[in-house]
Amino acid sequence: MGSSAKQEHLSIRREQTATYLTFLLPGFVIYCVFLIFPILMGIYYSFMDWNGISSDYNFIGFENYQKLFTDRRFISALLFNLRYTVMLVIGIVVLGVILALLLNQQFKGRTFFRTLYFMPAVLSMITVSLVFKQIFFYVVPDIGEMLGIEALETNILASRDLAIYGLLFVHLWQGLALPTLLFLAGLQTIPSELYEAAAIDGANAWQQFKSITVAYLIPTLSVVLVLVVKQGLMVFDYVNAMTGGGPGTTTQSIALLIYNNGFERNRYSYSITQAIATGVLIAAVSFVQIQLSNRKKVE
Repeated sequence: MGSSAKQEHLSIRREQTATYLTFLLPGFVIYCVFLIFPILMGIYYSFMDWNGISSDYNFIGFENYQKLFTDRRFISALLFNLRYTVMLVIGIVVLGVILALLLNQQFKGRTFFRTLYFMPAVLSMITVSLVFKQIFFYVVPDIGEMLGIEALETNILASRDLAIYGLLFVHLWQGLALPTLLFLAGLQTIPSELYEAAAIDGANAWQQFKSITVAYLIPTLSVVLVLVVKQGLMVFDYVNAMTGGGPGTTTQSIALLIYNNGFERNRYSYSITQAIATGVLIAAVSFVQIQLSNRKKVE
């Protein structure tokens, strides 16, 4: 009886394993075909000299990677992305936490305002960018002229100094919704008893925010930082639709540079090299962020 029961158990386990593999296989094949295989082929082509069209290509080793360190366009785009990412992270974290704290309060119509506030997140980036491009071109200069604000009397997207702030404003307007929602969810996991105990001990609002709210939001902050840093380092839609990298190359992002090299300048292998380098950079920054946040999160 014991041997028979064991064999029956093993038979059931085999059937379960076969069932799991049957359901897993289609997704695994799709994942490999559309993600793993293109990545491996991209790494392969990054060691070649290929324009993306010709059937002939030459093996050049690490030459494309060596070019990255002396390519002024790439370095300029990287500096733009780093500057843009820092401002985006600060804006989204600060504004996201403030808005989450406001939306977490009890007031009439709270559900309506939460829904209304999330609406920009479901809109297309290209659509939003094109709409704001027209606003910056036609509406803002008229308002600036009426109010006598010289900086707003011209299209800020045409200014080498102000174009980045126009892009940042649009990105914040649309990109704040999801981080705010995540912060709001994080706030609702904080036990109210902690605030009551802190108030009894004489802690003021700032001390409660610093010691309780921030501490419990660390895991959420980690997720938000990874998402926002990725958005900042890979920003493409807003730049392509609103400025095209201009004026000149002052707002040319890495993603736009990769696109231009691959599809306009026919430097396909080199564009893949830039994409791989950017991917490694994003992975490294995300890893560091996660490790730092794991050390500070509340158990």
